[in-house]
Amino acid sequence: MLKKLRGGFLLFIGYMLSPLSWWNDLFFNLPVAYLFGYIFSWFSPDLLIPFTIVGYWISNVAGILMMQFGAMDMFVEQPKERNLKKDLLVGLASSTAYTLVILALMQFNILKAPSLFSGT
Repeated sequence: MLKKLRGGFLLFIGYMLSPLSWWNDLFFNLPVAYLFGYIFSWFSPDLLIPFTIVGYWISNVAGILMMQFGAMDMFVEQPKERNLKKDLLVGLASSTAYTLVILALMQFNILKAPSLFSGT
């Protein structure tokens, strides 16, 4: 029972951090990413934006991995050896693919990037 509760918790938190829940980036991923970038900006102010982007990407990968671990705890009955390297590679690949798809959609003007800092 404790394993299923832990799995449910990991699955929920992972979903909130994953790219599958784009609607809550404002409440979860962006604050985590900004905090990550802010910490690195103590070393150099020029690092804020690049490390905020890195932090956002890491939070998405962490979300995917947490969902995988949570689903394994909840739905797989027999204990199975986890391959952390494989899980990490799957998380990195899926998050990178998601990022590339969004960039391609923006490049071909299917999605428009918000103009957060412009006066228009």
